[in-house]
Amino acid sequence: MTYRLPPLSALRAFEAAARHLSFKKAAEELHVTPAAISQQIKALETYLGVSLFRRLTRALEITAQGRAMLPKVREGFDCLAEAVDSTRRDGDGVLNVTAPPSFAARWLVPRLPRFAAAHPGVELRLSSGGDSVDRPGETLVQGGRGLDLREADSLLAIRYGTGNYPGLQVERIFAPDWVPVCSPRLPSTERPLTVPGDLARHVLIHDETIEDEALQPGWGDWLASAGVNSVDAERGPRFSNAVLAVEAALEGQGVALALKPLVEADVAAGRLIVPFDIAVPSPFAYFLVMRKAVVQRPSVAAFRAWLLSEATAVKPNWPASV
Repeated sequence: MTYRLPPLSALRAFEAAARHLSFKKAAEELHVTPAAISQQIKALETYLGVSLFRRLTRALEITAQGRAMLPKVREGFDCLAEAVDSTRRDGDGVLNVTAPPSFAARWLVPRLPRFAAAHPGVELRLSSGGDSVDRPGETLVQGGRGLDLREADSLLAIRYGTGNYPGLQVERIFAPDWVPVCSPRLPSTERPLTVPGDLARHVLIHDETIEDEALQPGWGDWLASAGVNSVDAERGPRFSNAVLAVEAALEGQGVALALKPLVEADVAAGRLIVPFDIAVPSPFAYFLVMRKAVVQRPSVAAFRAWLLSEATAVKPNWPASV
């Protein structure tokens, strides 16, 4: 079968320019000049007989024809990259995963010995960073900020966000709820935690992993759910990620709102308590994201099956609140 295709370099230029919506950034990525990118795009448009971009004064806008072609071009590059990678790699034993810091530290890492025991031939390499959490108003695509899965060092990504990642295979892990937690030594005779209104006499710890309050419930949302209007929801220290906020709660510095799955082990071990069984849902969920071309790779399939099994395992009832 003879394939009638335009030059591969022109398709690479199109994919990069569409992803960045910039000839300049595409040129920087491909180590050529913006003029070369422009010429490649013009040649591709001539070959196809359609316009792929609208060149505005200070912006680049992809046309409907360009949007329709882009997913298949990306899928083709993914399949080509996977074919080359499968040929040159010595084995399938290395699996690279990225995850949000709080999810990695408080949920994933404690469970990894079970994965290692079940799959001793897979060498897992885990990294984490704030780029694994969606930003307000952001729609991520293959190759976007924090979601470039074309390289081997970020083969799989666990993200906390909307799940709107065009061009990628997306599996929902779970959607967590937010619950109040504190050290069991925090309540006292002088400062009990019997009813939600008692929080007025305690420090409220704030997790600001996501700055947009509409995308992450805060103390104001929780107090409203509890029917409390006598507590100042804004007071108390603020932390840039959930790991720090939970650590402050563990140290007895106050009461924190935490994602329930990330503190289950601490509650079960008695390091934390849930003073009030009132939860508020998160608008975000955790998702496993990967290139479609690697879904059937043995190490990827093994990790995917294990992760989703861990996420759906039946959890025991929480210890009674104080």
